[in-house]
Amino acid sequence: MISLRDAHQQFIGHLQGKSRSSATILAYGKDIEQLVKFLTGLNKNEASEIILGDLQAFMEKLAKESYTPKSVSRKTNSTKTFFKFLKSSNLIQNDPADNLEHPKFENKPPRILTKLEYRSLRDAARSDIRMIAVIELFLQTGVRIGELAKISVGDVNVTEGTIHVPPFEDTRERIIPLNKPAANSIAKYLTIRPKSPSHTLFITKTGRPLLIRNIRTAIDRYFKIAGIKGAKVNDLRHTWVAHQLQSGVPMTIVSKLAGHKRLSTTERYLQFIQGQTIEGKVKLEEL
Repeated sequence: MISLRDAHQQFIGHLQGKSRSSATILAYGKDIEQLVKFLTGLNKNEASEIILGDLQAFMEKLAKESYTPKSVSRKTNSTKTFFKFLKSSNLIQNDPADNLEHPKFENKPPRILTKLEYRSLRDAARSDIRMIAVIELFLQTGVRIGELAKISVGDVNVTEGTIHVPPFEDTRERIIPLNKPAANSIAKYLTIRPKSPSHTLFITKTGRPLLIRNIRTAIDRYFKIAGIKGAKVNDLRHTWVAHQLQSGVPMTIVSKLAGHKRLSTTERYLQFIQGQTIEGKVKLEEL
């Protein structure tokens, strides 16, 4: 017999032992904490007491509280992972979440910027050398915002035209080719980069690393100046992936450079592009 609260703590320890990212552990932890609070409110304190109906009642409560189907699905996944761990650890005999179903929802298609839009974004930021370099890195390499924030000066090789993308949380470490626009913008930025003990590539005027929220705020501001509505930072990455596939770069190469864990993630972009060139082109396309 194990209490739900003790089971929750053991689950967190299990995730930490598997070296899961801090963001993943935090998300799972909050989801299961919310679940445990609901279940103890039903006077069920032992993990072995829980039945499928209890979990379904929790999900129904979330839906009534205006959680989106996508959010409920995430909490369903957390719940299933939690009870699967308890079952595999022999802490419970039966897994009540085994037949717990995810709510149905439609994934929104990725927002892919048009040539006019990303050129307008460049124009809006043209006087900001640092942010132009940031924008070019997003558009020409498809890196994630968290990865970009971790790139150091030593990760960039302008001469050889490559950039080392360090792992961020549970993303893949990789080397991405730097084309001329990206290399030139970084080289120009390095000439005005403030002197700082920080090795982070993009820093503030006071020499501190440019944080994810700083990058997002700046890009959002330039989206607004450029008159681009409904776009977010990650859409620059979507645009890079779609553009490379459309120009004929093999899906396997795009997937590897994008750091996708599954080829199917890359494949889903095909339905959102038009006039795809026959695969076989190895050189990456400049945006």
